[in-house]
Amino acid sequence: MKCPVCSAPHIYLSYNNGKKRSQVRCKICGEISTIGKRFKRKTKYLCPYCHRALYKWKEKKNVTYYKCDHKDCPCRKQNLSKLNKKELELRKKHPEHFKINYQYRDYHFKPKNLNVAAPYRPTVDLNRIHNDLNVVGLVLTLHISYAITARKTAEMLKNIWGINISHQTVLNYAEVVAYYCHNFNLSNKGPVDGLNAVDETYKKIRGIWHYIWLVVGTQSKRINSYNLSDKRDTKNAIATLLESIRTADDDCPTTFISDGNPSYQAATHFVNMNTKDNPEIDLKTVIGLQNKDEVSKKYRPYKQMIERLNRTFKYHTRTQNGFNATKGAITKLVLFVTHYNFLRPHKALNYQTPVRIEELSGIRLMQNKWIKIISLAA
Repeated sequence: MKCPVCSAPHIYLSYNNGKKRSQVRCKICGEISTIGKRFKRKTKYLCPYCHRALYKWKEKKNVTYYKCDHKDCPCRKQNLSKLNKKELELRKKHPEHFKINYQYRDYHFKPKNLNVAAPYRPTVDLNRIHNDLNVVGLVLTLHISYAITARKTAEMLKNIWGINISHQTVLNYAEVVAYYCHNFNLSNKGPVDGLNAVDETYKKIRGIWHYIWLVVGTQSKRINSYNLSDKRDTKNAIATLLESIRTADDDCPTTFISDGNPSYQAATHFVNMNTKDNPEIDLKTVIGLQNKDEVSKKYRPYKQMIERLNRTFKYHTRTQNGFNATKGAITKLVLFVTHYNFLRPHKALNYQTPVRIEELSGIRLMQNKWIKIISLAA
């Protein structure tokens, strides 16, 4: 017999219910069929090149991989023709290093269900704190703008201004302000540049490496998107790119420059397939440290730009030497983006901030600027 679903020959069929032998399972499409019944069920996915059924290759938490196993598939022949002699010899020893057959990824989530990491709702109310907003502005100026630790910030407030607060109070103030600044950052980031650089850096939370995703515009120098995750996977890359293009113009194509992380390629493919209302995004990959191809040579300066941003972020979090909880890392990330986009002058912008807000013009002191942002965000 043949598989009634994908017409696979009998060598790919096996009995599925022991001695009864009334059911068979197909090794190609994975479907179970009853012997003697004349009905067909439509296979889930077909290869777009040879129109044969795709079999379930492997399954993970967020995605299922389907693969074409047809040896005469045009996609397979085309990929084999691109290999040179050395690659063909290497493929005989390590076939797992080459993707020759057509593959399809079925993701278990929708774009509307993906969001970047956001701060938790704080337990502290700004209207009920024992100090006024001037103290909060000084705390954010020292702790965020000048990257001073919470303990040193509390010590400086006590010895210079005579304000007696603990380092935990400093962290509480930062946490409650980050909750409001997150929506402020997303609402006031402005339009997206046509060319953006994306990369991820590392930070430890309770001794475990976590990933900070950042997207920066190459012309405006503003951070368009940021995210925090415990995995360097496609799902978080998709959430970061979706947030980045949320405010993009419909008639303006968007291009991203990234490193060789395969998550960006899969994320670009997912975004283009599921956001048909917006123009397709393009991805340029800069490989390694040397310009061995034209793409790397052309877009290398933008890759260096995002690396410089990563070093700036690490400078502002270096004194922490890691975090004890995820909420502390998210708090520092959100407030760093607020400082970088709205308060930090940029040399390439003639010492102007990447995002200019009219309400902040004319305010000279940094603590007063933080107070104004708090009033606008809350």
